[in-house]
Amino acid sequence: MKHRLFGLSCLICLLLFTCAQARTPNPIAGEQIFHAAGGCGCHTDVENGGPLLAGGRPLPTPFGVFYANNITPDPTTGIGSWSDEDFVRAMREGIGPEGQHYFPSFPYPAFSKMSEEDLLHLKDYLFSLPPIQQNNQPHELQFPFNLRLNAWFWNVLFHDAKPITPDPSRSASWNRGRYLTEAVAHCAECHTPRNQLGVLRSDLAYAGAKEGPEGKLTPNITPDKETGIGGWNQDDLVYALQTGMVPNGDFLGNLMGMAIEHYQELPDEDLEAIAEYILSLPPIVNQVREKKAKSTDDFDW
Repeated sequence: MKHRLFGLSCLICLLLFTCAQARTPNPIAGEQIFHAAGGCGCHTDVENGGPLLAGGRPLPTPFGVFYANNITPDPTTGIGSWSDEDFVRAMREGIGPEGQHYFPSFPYPAFSKMSEEDLLHLKDYLFSLPPIQQNNQPHELQFPFNLRLNAWFWNVLFHDAKPITPDPSRSASWNRGRYLTEAVAHCAECHTPRNQLGVLRSDLAYAGAKEGPEGKLTPNITPDKETGIGGWNQDDLVYALQTGMVPNGDFLGNLMGMAIEHYQELPDEDLEAIAEYILSLPPIVNQVREKKAKSTDDFDW
C-alpha cells in the first residue's frame, strides 16, 4: 500500500511539474512580431493569387529560383505538426524537423538573432491562422547549388546562431531598433549585396543591392548623403515606414510596399526605434541606381 501511495505521489508531482512547465500560447504578442517581420510576405504568392502564407512564391536568384514554403498550420503540407522545438530549430539553425537543411534564401541567419520567446510567439500566431493544404514546390536550382549538402556546408562555414545581446553603451530605443532591424525585420537580407557564395557582404551592410530579392534592385539605406538616405531625418523615415511615401513624393514598391502594410500596425515607438538605428549606421557610398537628379531627395525605391 505504501509503495502504491508513493508511486501515486510521484505521478502527481510529475503532472504538477509538467503543468508548471507548460507554455501558454500568446498569438496576440505573435501578431506584433509577424507585422514587424513584414508579414512574412515571401511565403504568399501574391502575383498568382495564392492563399496567405501557403508558399509557392518564386524568388529568382543568381543560383536559380527558390520557392517559398507553406507555413500555414496544415499538418501535412505546412508546419502544423511542428513542435516548439522544431520551429525554434528551423528559425535558428535552418534545419527542418526531419533534419533537412534549408537553403539560406530562407533568412534564418537573421531570425536566429531573435529571442526564443518572440520566436514562439510568432509560432503561436501562425498556428492561429487557417490551415491551407498546398504542397511545396521544388526549387529550380542549377547544379551544384541544388545539393542540400551545400546548405549544411554553408551553415558550418558562415552561420552563427546566436541571439542579439543589448549594447549597454546605447539607449534602450537604439537597442530595440537594432533588434527589430537586424533580427525580426531582417532588413539586411534585402538591402545588402551577397558574394558568390550567397554570404552577405559586411563591408556593404545596408548599402543596397542591384540584384536583391526577386532579382530587383534594393536601395542604399545607409545615411550616405549622395547614394543613401543621408538627406532624411528620423521623421522622414518613420513616415515612410508608416505610409510608404518617401520625401520626394514617390512610394515604396515591390516587397517593401507589401511590408509597409504590416509596419503600419507597429507602435510608433518601434518605428522610431528602427529609424534611430538605421540612421546611426555608418554611411556607405554605394550607387545602386542611375542618378536622376542632383537632389538628395530623389530616392528611387
